[in-house]
Amino acid sequence: MAFDQRFLEELRQRIPLHSIISRKVKVTRSGRHWKACCPFHGEKTPSFYIYDDHFHCYGCGVHGDVISFVMQSEGRTFNEAITELASLAGIEVPEQTPQQKQRQEQRHNLYELMAVAHEYYLSEFQTNRAQIAREYLLNRGIAKQTIHHFGLCWSGDGRGGLIQHLKAKNYPLEMIGEAGLLRRQADGQWGGELFFNRVMYPICDRRGRVIAFGGRIVGEGQPKYLNSPETPLFAKRRVLFGLNNLTSVFSRKEIDPLFNTILVVEGYMDVIALYQAGFHGAVAPLGTALTQDQLALLWRASPQPVLSFDGDGAGRRAMLHAAEEALPILTPEQTLNFITFPDGEDPDSFIQNKGVEAFLEIIRHRQSLSDMLYNLSVEAMTNRSPEQRAALRQRLTSVAEQIKDKNLAREYRKVLLDRFYEQFYSKNKPSNHQSAYEKKQNHQFNTQLVRPALQKDQVEYQRMCILIALLIYCPKIISRVEDALCRLNLPEELSILREVLLDFPLDCDDIHSYLKERNVIDLTKKIVRHSNLILLNQNNFDIINDFGQFEKRWWHFYGWLNIHELENQVTQAQQDWINCPDEEHQRTLIARLNALDAVKRGEIDT
Repeated sequence: MAFDQRFLEELRQRIPLHSIISRKVKVTRSGRHWKACCPFHGEKTPSFYIYDDHFHCYGCGVHGDVISFVMQSEGRTFNEAITELASLAGIEVPEQTPQQKQRQEQRHNLYELMAVAHEYYLSEFQTNRAQIAREYLLNRGIAKQTIHHFGLCWSGDGRGGLIQHLKAKNYPLEMIGEAGLLRRQADGQWGGELFFNRVMYPICDRRGRVIAFGGRIVGEGQPKYLNSPETPLFAKRRVLFGLNNLTSVFSRKEIDPLFNTILVVEGYMDVIALYQAGFHGAVAPLGTALTQDQLALLWRASPQPVLSFDGDGAGRRAMLHAAEEALPILTPEQTLNFITFPDGEDPDSFIQNKGVEAFLEIIRHRQSLSDMLYNLSVEAMTNRSPEQRAALRQRLTSVAEQIKDKNLAREYRKVLLDRFYEQFYSKNKPSNHQSAYEKKQNHQFNTQLVRPALQKDQVEYQRMCILIALLIYCPKIISRVEDALCRLNLPEELSILREVLLDFPLDCDDIHSYLKERNVIDLTKKIVRHSNLILLNQNNFDIINDFGQFEKRWWHFYGWLNIHELENQVTQAQQDWINCPDEEHQRTLIARLNALDAVKRGEIDT
C-alpha cells in the first residue's frame, strides 16, 4: 500500500525518534541530539547517533528514519511499521483513494526521471562540449572532489539530447514537462529543453534525491541563473540548496564546532565554496527571500542558525526582511544570529581573499537577532531630534509586538527599550554595564525593603516612591507619563517595579493580580507604605478611573525631582497640542503646566 508523503512526514514529526530507539537500547544526550550503542552490531563505545529526523551509526553504517528503524529492529513490513507508529502517534492510517495512489505513483516516477536526467547531465559534463563548464568551475576554485560531491554537471546545447535520452527510457513528453525540464509554449504545449549551455546545480531534498535544477549560463545570455519551475516535487519556498548536507554536520567531532554552524548564504557558489572550506552546514534559498517554511527547516537542524548578508543597503534590507519573517514564529528555543561582510564581499570571495580563520572570526562575532534589530533601527535615524527618538521608540515597540509568544515579546520589549534609554537618556551608566533587565534577573527580593546606598536624602526617595504609588493606584496614566518615567534615575528596587508597571496591559482591571503574578506584590506594598500615600486598601490596589487629579499630582512630584525635565515635557506637550489640538493633548498640557507652576511657586503636594 502506498501512502501519501504528507501523512508519512506528519508521522515522522509526531514521534520523537529517540523515544522509539530507547525501547531497544539506552540513549543519552549528546548536545542537541542523542547517542547510544548501536542496536544492530555489538559495541561498547556509542557510535550510533540519533538526530531529529534520522539515525546513523558511524561504526556499521546503518542509517534511516523512524519507519525504517521499526522495520529493521522488529522485522516488520513497511505497512506494519506504519500501522504501529500511527497507533503510537494517535493518528489514523488514511484510506487511499485511487486518485491519491495515482499521485503517489506519479511522484515516484518523477523521482526516477530526475535521477535519469541528472545522469544525462553528468555524462554531458564529461564531453568536449563541456570544456567551458569545467574551466569555469576550476577557475572559481572548485576542486574536482567538490564538483563530484555536489553532482555539478552540464546541460548540453539544449537541442533535444535530453528529451531523446528520456524518451528512450520510456518517459513520455508530458512527464518530462511536469518534471520542470521543458519550456511551456504560448499555446500551453511543451516545447524544447529549459536548460541549455548552463552549468547545472542539482537541487536535492533532505534525503539527497534530485528534485530540481539550477543552471548558470556560461558566456553571454540572460537570465544569468535559472531554476526549475514549481513541480509536484519542487516548491522553492520549502527547499534550501545544500539541505541534504546537514544530516552529517553534527557527526564531525574532531574539528572546531564553529565549522558545524548552520549558515544561510545567498547562492549556490557560496554554499559550495563554504563546503569545500570545511563549513558543511551552509545552505541557500533558491532565488527568493527566506520564508517561514525554510526557517522551520533550519530550526530542525539548529536552534540558532546564522544568516549571512552583504554589508550594503541591499544586505541590510534583506536582514530586516528575514527578521520580519522570523519574529511571528520566534520561540524561546529558536532564534537567529547574523553576520555581515564588507561591501563587495560574499562568503565565496571572502574565504578566497581572507582565508578560513578570518571567516571563523566573523562567525565568533555574530550578532543576535535583538542586537541586529536595534542596530539597524538606530542606523535608520537621520538625526537625534525628539521626533526621531520618538519614532525609534515606536519602531522598537512594534518589533516586540510582532512576536506571538507573549513572554518572549515582553522580554524583547524590555531589552530593546533598555538599550534605547541607556543610549539616549542614561546619565549614570552602571560600571558593570548591566542593563536594568539584567539587574532584575539577578536580583533576589528580600523580605525587607533595602534603602538605596546612594540615595540623596529621605525626602527625595519618598517622592520617588510616591511617583510609583500613584501609578499603582491609577495605572491609566502610565502611558501618559511613560517617557518621563523612563528618564528617571531610580534606585534598583524602584527601577524593577517601574519595568513591571510599564508592561501593565491597558485593558486589565486587576493590578493586584498582575503584580502578584509578576512576584512583586510584597515589594509593591512596602513602596506604597513608604510613600505615605494611603488612599485605598493597600491589599487590593483598586484601579482609579478618574485620573485627572492623579496625573496632575504625578507631574507635581516629578517636578520636585527634576524640574528641568518637567520643563522639557511641557515644551513637548505644547508642540503635541499644536500638531493635534484635541481634548486629550490639551488635558496633558494643562496637567504639566499646572504642575510646573506649582513647583515654581514652591508648593508641596502631599
